[in-house]
Order: sequence, then structure tokens, then C-alpha cells
Amino acid sequence: MMKKYILSCIVFIGIASSLMAQKSSEAASILDNTASAFEKAGGVKAEFTFEAFQRGASLGTASGAIELDGEKFFLKTAEHLSWYDGKTQWTYLPSSDEVTITTPTEAELQSINPYALLYIYKNGYNYEMGKTQSFQGKAVHEVVLKSFDKHNQISSIMLLVDQSNYQPLYIVVELSDFTRNEITINQYQIGMKYSNSKFVFDKKQYPNVEVIDIR
Repeated sequence: MMKKYILSCIVFIGIASSLMAQKSSEAASILDNTASAFEKAGGVKAEFTFEAFQRGASLGTASGAIELDGEKFFLKTAEHLSWYDGKTQWTYLPSSDEVTITTPTEAELQSINPYALLYIYKNGYNYEMGKTQSFQGKAVHEVVLKSFDKHNQISSIMLLVDQSNYQPLYIVVELSDFTRNEITINQYQIGMKYSNSKFVFDKKQYPNVEVIDIR
């Protein structure tokens, strides 16, 4: 169950712009700056904790890390590992010693890689400033996004971003199925140097794995 929510809801950056008459220009500026900071960061590593709720009841907690370089990523949690090289995705489940190979769609990438949602705000969302001014001793901006498109799986996002560097600190995502996901970014590193092999599954490291190729 937690695998489903980690893959689809670890959405720890949703951000802004369109129908400006209905949207806060200050919020738009913050979201644009957050997206720009990520683009300029080079390789990124983020460690996070995650808790999912269904109609107010906790479904459990998890922690993990994601390493990114542009659209490429490597995601690691206790339940699975996922590699994406810009075209092909490999998802490895240690519990069954299976790796599934896919060519994900844009929508599928958005459900797996939080940073693929950096630009989700550009279509189907209104946004405004919230009231939170500090988080874990840091001055923050709070931006709230709400969907006006009934087809969006994500109905709302609350983002707290560090005022000094526009790095995300905390995200709350509410889905159309009444699931609520709370993500805390515990560590965020930029300027990381990664080789392309970082984002490709290496079968030599998993010699007994069962490969399921559904491309």
C-alpha cells in the first residue's frame, strides 16, 4: 500500500502560472523562482520523510531519497528502487526480486518523480499566498495551489519554501480520492555530480533478478 502512495504522491514540488487574474502575482513569482532555482541547481539530492492519510487515518510513514539531474532520477525507499534515464524506467522490488522495465508517459512520470511536477502549476491550478511565516526555525513562503480542473488527480498542494534560497521544505498534497500526503524534506543538496550510469539499472548488481519488460 505504501509503495502505491510513495510512487504516486511523493509529490514534493508543485508550482505556478496561467489565468493570472485569478492568481496571486506574489505566489506566481515565488513559484517561478522555485522552479528556476531547481533548474540552476545542477545535480540535486533530496532526503525526505513521508506520511499518507486516507480520510484522516494514517496509512503509515516512510523515508527515502531522490537524486536528479535534469529529467533523470534515481529514487530509493525501503520498498523499492527506481531509475529513469530520460526514456526508460526500471523499478526494482527487493521483496520479490523483480525489476519492471517501462517507457513511462508524462503523466506516469509525474506520479513517480516529484520534480516532474515542478511545472504542474502551469495548467489547471489557481494559487495564492498562505499565512505560514516560519518552519523549523526558517523563514518561509507558503503557497497554496487549488485545481480548477476536475480531471486533475491532485486537488490541492500546500508548499513551504525557504525564503533565502527557494528550496522546498514541506509539502502537503491532497488527491481527488481524499488521500492526503505530507512530505518533509530533511536534507537538500545541490551541485551534485552524477554519471549517466547513476540513472540506469545495472543487472550485474542484481544477478538473480527477474526482469519483466513491458515496454
